[in-house]
Amino acid sequence: MQQAEQTSVAATTPSPPGHGTQRASAGTPQHLPARLATLLTLLLEQPISLYAAAVLRIGYGFLYFAFLVREFPHRDEIWGPGSPWTPALARQLFDQTGWASILTLSDSRAYFEVCYTAALATCALFMLGWRTRAMSLLFAVVVTSFHARAIFMTDGGDNLILLMALYLVFTACGRCWSLDTRRTRLRASAAKAVRLPLDQTSSELRRHLRDARRTVVTVLHNCGMLVIAAQVCFLYGSAGLYKVQGATWGNGTALHYVLNLELFQPWPELSRMADEHDVLIAIVCYLTVLLQVAFPFVLFGRLKYPVLTMLLGMHLGIAVFLGLPLFSGAMIAADAAFLPDRFYRYLGQLWGRVAAWAAIRQARASTPAETAPVPPQAGPTG
Repeated sequence: MQQAEQTSVAATTPSPPGHGTQRASAGTPQHLPARLATLLTLLLEQPISLYAAAVLRIGYGFLYFAFLVREFPHRDEIWGPGSPWTPALARQLFDQTGWASILTLSDSRAYFEVCYTAALATCALFMLGWRTRAMSLLFAVVVTSFHARAIFMTDGGDNLILLMALYLVFTACGRCWSLDTRRTRLRASAAKAVRLPLDQTSSELRRHLRDARRTVVTVLHNCGMLVIAAQVCFLYGSAGLYKVQGATWGNGTALHYVLNLELFQPWPELSRMADEHDVLIAIVCYLTVLLQVAFPFVLFGRLKYPVLTMLLGMHLGIAVFLGLPLFSGAMIAADAAFLPDRFYRYLGQLWGRVAAWAAIRQARASTPAETAPVPPQAGPTG
């Protein structure tokens, strides 16, 4: 009873001024400015997702190189002077849309062949990471030129590759898994072996220029990777919300109609076989909409790993059943940007272990087995 009375008296006693404010401020986060400062320092001083940028470079460089190789027999009908969409028509469209293309600078067939060969070389060198800063700019010019030259023959994969090619110009996508990294490592080892004397003024100037360049490159890279992430989130979110408005996605029959379109039937027997499972098709429809709508909200937790795995399966299904490998490859490469660097470092370590194990096994297989000497046998007696 005495304790209850003390409690009631304390509850009715007015608190001194500022006491409630102190108690309320104790519950609010006090380290918000410190967190903002840490985030700003991270964006200005430390590049993020370097391995993811390298994966984007390798993925999109390989995809467009494979695309140009696949269309090599039909290059003249699509982009060349013999195309039904002539260079003159393309230039008239450019006057209205503001696009530009290096393929329309001349109507010569020899010029077109030189441009096509240069495009193949640019895609290959960009994929390998040779002089990545310059090759990224040339790769963006190549993708923009070919996209604009035959703009009525493009699909979602071409549009996404075009956007990513423009974004990758601002990223440091050659810092990992590239020929530039190998050249930088060799130069660093050579500089350690031979050290030339430098005066203090020139060394200070070089240090300041190097720090300024590093800051600019880091800021551009981080902003580019954030824009890429925002672009992919907007793509998935808008696609999911657009599907929600459709009646066929609402009743789970959208994939049934897609599988019966002749334009998207690379293997008709496989499409008909998949169309026989009505319940499975309805589940895939609802799961597709759920994954696309929820994608921007699961990127900051561990739930993104199963979501990315299911999206990988979805894009592989699109490539197989609908015959859209370029679109599926572009989306898979975009999804890879959300995996952390520690994941790619672990893959590199795993690959090194597998390679070492394979080398040891091959060495053991190539070494001839040593036969044990047979001891001399005693001759027959008697």
